[in-house]
Amino acid sequence: MDNTFDAIVIGSGQSGPFLAARLAASGLKTALIEREHIGGTCVNNGCIPTKTLIASARAAHVARRAGDFGVTIGAGPVSVDMRAVKARKDAVVNESVTGLTTWLGGMDKLTLIHGHARFVAAHRVQVEARAGAADAVAGEATLRELEAPRIFIDAGGRATVPDWPGIAEVPYFTNASMMHVDFLPEHLVIVGGSYIGLEFAQMYRRFGGRVSVIEAGPRLIGREDAEVSAEVRAILEREGVEVHVGAANLAMRPVRKRSPNGVAISASVAFDVAGAAKVVNGSHLLLAVGRRPNTDDLGLEAAGIAVDGRGYIVVDDELQTTVPGIWAMGDVNGRGAFTHTSYNDFEIVAANLLDGGSRRISDRIPAYALYIDPPLGRVGMSEAEVRASGRLALVATLPMARVGRARERGETAGFMKVLVDAQTHRILGAALLGIEADEVVQFLLLAMAADLPYTRIQQTMLIHPTVSELLPTLFGNLKPLV
Repeated sequence: MDNTFDAIVIGSGQSGPFLAARLAASGLKTALIEREHIGGTCVNNGCIPTKTLIASARAAHVARRAGDFGVTIGAGPVSVDMRAVKARKDAVVNESVTGLTTWLGGMDKLTLIHGHARFVAAHRVQVEARAGAADAVAGEATLRELEAPRIFIDAGGRATVPDWPGIAEVPYFTNASMMHVDFLPEHLVIVGGSYIGLEFAQMYRRFGGRVSVIEAGPRLIGREDAEVSAEVRAILEREGVEVHVGAANLAMRPVRKRSPNGVAISASVAFDVAGAAKVVNGSHLLLAVGRRPNTDDLGLEAAGIAVDGRGYIVVDDELQTTVPGIWAMGDVNGRGAFTHTSYNDFEIVAANLLDGGSRRISDRIPAYALYIDPPLGRVGMSEAEVRASGRLALVATLPMARVGRARERGETAGFMKVLVDAQTHRILGAALLGIEADEVVQFLLLAMAADLPYTRIQQTMLIHPTVSELLPTLFGNLKPLV
């Protein structure tokens, strides 16, 4: 068995497979090592499955609102078959995993290895074959050492589980284990009021369960501007999600009793808000309090690869680690926690290594979305960041109720907000919370990437009726940020 390669890629998330494919296509003998799930978090327990579940939850929500549109769907309440919901999610995920696995497996010069990789030297890794994998051939050693002059780390991340009092005694879910749920929790208690937690909160409320969100910060999604946080909270509370913010001194304990309606209660979360003691008892507990990089079991110290205080691999602007010939992409480098930033990491490395390019992380514009319904689309700087920069700026806000498309669809929650440099007329950032905001915000992202003044958008004839057509009106409302 040949263990010498031109390149080794550790992890098959949103960077690894595509870089491995480019390396192999360029003639480099390449090994792609994956210890658990081909496709990583996004495909298996992140973007694809959660957005598939969100689609089912939205279908239930729209069905309940059918009467608002003059549509009659029959007598009785709308019900959700959670086993069918999960089966649909599983089918979508399996299609993605199968397609990716088949694509990689049929590639010349690419060897797909199932197992856990750990550095034993700067350019040598030991791979422990996964039980049952084709690599763990009967009668042969399950350990294999590979070496290559170029190694790329795309090992991803996992949910953080804080060391709270009582947490070891309480059964809980993370975003990954929630993917196995095929029933409706009677009362889902979610600790964490940020992006992952809020998507699950609205989803399971729409499925028909009771949902409580407990957040330690003073408001939901604390990195956003205050009015964005407030409107997101209002959207969720209008749908019946119970929200607690400012929660301190969290403690958990298992509870084995039944609620008045006969449903088993399995977890109790105690906390203080402004000195007042509160307790929320739920049937199930979901922890959504952040993520951590999968760097603690890679043997990085054996290779001399530096990590920061939070465990993220230190990289330069071109994603090179402190060891020549080793790069780190995706969630392990702390330079972005999204599928699209991971994929962009691949594009940067491939362009610089294979195409003679000079692309850098610092060239990209921050952009992301929160997939509650309606979604939040974010690009560039927040108002707080603009103020901190000290530059002269303009700001405009427009309620989604002004958007004809939103009124026609009966979905007028949210608003559009944009910030502009007062001197250069370049867009600094935007927060769009409303119908199709995740698509409309890319209009602004493209303008920023092209270094266009906002006036070019104002002067462009846009299609009616769309959400985007209100952007010129939004820019027409610009006023000094004071």
